[in-house]
Amino acid sequence: MRVRDKRATIYFDTRIHKLLKLKAIETSRSISDIVNDAILHELQEDAEDLRTFEKRVSEPTVSYETMLKELKRDGTL
Repeated sequence: MRVRDKRATIYFDTRIHKLLKLKAIETSRSISDIVNDAILHELQEDAEDLRTFEKRVSEPTVSYETMLKELKRDGTL
């Protein structure tokens, strides 16, 4: 554990915990490393989504009803 790491208690579903233990053994990594990597991946996806939203902020908004009408008109629905 690195000096600046923080501890937290996380309660896993029993099956998920068993799977994490098996993965940790097979990959020679700790459960903490596996969970940290998974959370980091999710946060990176969130950051990417936010960048996409920022790029598209000036695009016009289309209502659900309008989109349905367009899809019906185009023969998609």
